[in-house]
Amino acid sequence: MTSLRKLGSSDLEVFPLSLGGNVFGWTADETASFAVLDAYAAAGGNFVDTADSYSAWIDGNSGGESETIIGRWLQTRGNRDDVVIATKVSQHPEFPGLSADNIKAAADASLRRLGTDHIDLYYTHFDKPEVPVEEIIGALDELVRAGKVRYIAASNITPERLQESLEFSDREGLARYVALQPHYNLVSRDTYEGGLQDLAARFGLAAVPYFALAAGFLTGKYRPGTTVRSARAAGAAKHLDTERGRNVLTALDEIARAHDAQIPTVALAWLAAQPTVAAPIASARTVEQLPALLGVARLELTAEEITRLTRASA
Repeated sequence: MTSLRKLGSSDLEVFPLSLGGNVFGWTADETASFAVLDAYAAAGGNFVDTADSYSAWIDGNSGGESETIIGRWLQTRGNRDDVVIATKVSQHPEFPGLSADNIKAAADASLRRLGTDHIDLYYTHFDKPEVPVEEIIGALDELVRAGKVRYIAASNITPERLQESLEFSDREGLARYVALQPHYNLVSRDTYEGGLQDLAARFGLAAVPYFALAAGFLTGKYRPGTTVRSARAAGAAKHLDTERGRNVLTALDEIARAHDAQIPTVALAWLAAQPTVAAPIASARTVEQLPALLGVARLELTAEEITRLTRASA
C-alpha cells in the first residue's frame, strides 16, 4: 500500500499525488469527472484540489462547477471522511478578494457546493497585497475556530507577505498556514526555489505544487514538428523553444526508459523528491490519463537521476 505523506505541521496525511479538479466542469463533464475520481480513489488517492473559481472562465459557467461536481461525487460515494478536500478563495466572480467578509462568505458558498460541513485545507488563491495580513489571517482563524476549515494554506504569494503572515499568526496565537501551493516544475524552478522554499522549510510548510507538468509539456507529447490539440497547447509548446525544455525532455526520455516508466511519472517523481514537497498536483480528463500520474507513488528515482534532471533543468 502506498505510504501517505504528512502535510506540513497538520495532522492531514495525503497521497503523494494531489488530483487537480480544475478540469471538472471544463474539459471533463460530470460523468467523466466521476470516473476519474473513482479511479483515483481506487488507487489509494485521497487528496483532491479545487477552487471556488473553477471554471468561471468558460462561457456559460459562473464558477464553482468543479466544487459542485466533487460535492456530488462525495455524496453519492459516501466517502467524505476518506478524502482530503482542498479549495481556494479570492477569484470567484461573486466573491473576489480577501477581505474578511468575503473570505467568510466565500467559504460558506464553497461548503454548500461541496455538500460538506468542513473544508480540510483552505487556500488564499491569489494574495491581495492591499488587504492587511491581519485581516486575512483573522478571518481564516475564525473559520478554523468555527470548525468550517481544518487547516489554512496560501498560494501565489510573495516571500515577504508569506513571512509576514506566518509571523503574525505565531505572535497572536492564530491559525497558521501549514501548506503552500506554488507554481513549480522542471521548467519553472525559480517560481518556488529561493525565498518561498526557504520559508517553507523554516516554518515547516508542505509544498503542493501546481502546474506540476507545465501545462502538459512534461508529459512528453510536445515534440518538434508535432501538433497537440489541447486547451493548454500554446502555453505548453513554448518550452520547446528553450534549451532548458529540450534538455529536460532528453533527460526524461532516458530515465523513463531505464525504469520502463512513463515520462510524466518521472517528471512528477523529481518534483516529489524535492525538499518540502508533499504532493504535486496533476489533473486528468480521462481515466486513461491517470496511470502515468499515479505512478509517482511507486517510482523512486536514484540520487544520480534526480541530479541529472536538476542539471538539465538549470
